[in-house]
Amino acid sequence: MRAVASRLGPPIFAAMSLVERGNGRRAVVAMSGGVDSSVAAALMVEQGWDVVGVTLQLYDHGVATGRPGTCCAGRDIADARRAAAHLGIAHYVLDYEQRFRAAVIDDFADSYVAGETPVPCVRCNQRVKFRDLMDVARDLGGALLATGHYVQRHEGPAGAELHQAADTARDQSYFLFATTRTQLEFLRFPIGGLPKSETRALAARFGLAVAGKPDSQDICFVPSGDYAATIGKLRPGLIAPGDIVHVDGRVLGRHKGITHFTVGQRHGLGIGGGAPLHVVGLDAAGGRVIVGPRDALAVTRFGIRELNWLGPDPGAGAVRVTAKVRSSRPAMPSSLTMLADGRAEVVLDTPEFGVAPGQACVAFDGTRVLGGGWIERRPAAPGVSTWQENQAGNQPVAAISA
Repeated sequence: MRAVASRLGPPIFAAMSLVERGNGRRAVVAMSGGVDSSVAAALMVEQGWDVVGVTLQLYDHGVATGRPGTCCAGRDIADARRAAAHLGIAHYVLDYEQRFRAAVIDDFADSYVAGETPVPCVRCNQRVKFRDLMDVARDLGGALLATGHYVQRHEGPAGAELHQAADTARDQSYFLFATTRTQLEFLRFPIGGLPKSETRALAARFGLAVAGKPDSQDICFVPSGDYAATIGKLRPGLIAPGDIVHVDGRVLGRHKGITHFTVGQRHGLGIGGGAPLHVVGLDAAGGRVIVGPRDALAVTRFGIRELNWLGPDPGAGAVRVTAKVRSSRPAMPSSLTMLADGRAEVVLDTPEFGVAPGQACVAFDGTRVLGGGWIERRPAAPGVSTWQENQAGNQPVAAISA
């Protein structure tokens, strides 16, 4: 620990308010082999924790070996092991490939086949990295689990709160909405108060070989970002061609499978000519891709399922929040009303375009994450599209058509 400390300059103190002194207590750090988790481990060592690094091998080691932009497989495991050795901490690699397949990859494939647009990074955090890895951390005698996520944990009047990262360009709070209150009490995020540039600078000061390593890209288990090809391998025989249908009922062409499309998509529809069209819905049962003008994407009201609530008790009625419907979209002023069976209704003050079933909707109060859930499919009335109803003035812009 003294060797590490001697290589670190004053900028470390920007991060220290996010993690208490260890005083020899044990901390388990999730190490993916990247710069963020490696610096998180180094900061925990610097803060006087007895650090144990744990790396999860999540998918086929052979497929990922030597391929850049991945995590949790291949050379990333070697990078994590090397960082741990450099820091002088114990390090374990756990084979979670089967758990990851069942909890994340199968869910990803099934969601796409059902016409949804899933967010596997949320499922990975929810079902593997936090749930299972926390059990491992406790088994190893850990007083807490630290990760390299760009989020902040603050102690509030009623306990731990989850907040956006100081570096908004790197903020990962959208992907951690499913973190439970119990998990949040046990978690720490040492780099959540740092910009990425400072994380890399600290990695260099610590002498970590991963200081200049590129960030992971896209979904870790999808080679080259080809979702449709991956799903075709996972669910052979379930990807079938079908019609591309305009919201007014006209058949405009054919497609190779709904897994090639997502709500909001404009390019690559295979129906060139005419006014620009967007994917406004995916009808999995009928094998149809429904397209229409951009106005047909407008949504102000939708339901979410599997609500995880981290905020104060909302009581009855609507709660004012800002809601983010995709990781790349800003949080928009909205109202959220809790319903039965872990569901909620979200009403946006102004329409959003490209609200997709299967994506996460995350609610905020300023920088604080209040909670979130999965956007539900809401079918249009039989024989008429949601867009047609909206144009006729029969209902507000409200539903996501099937």
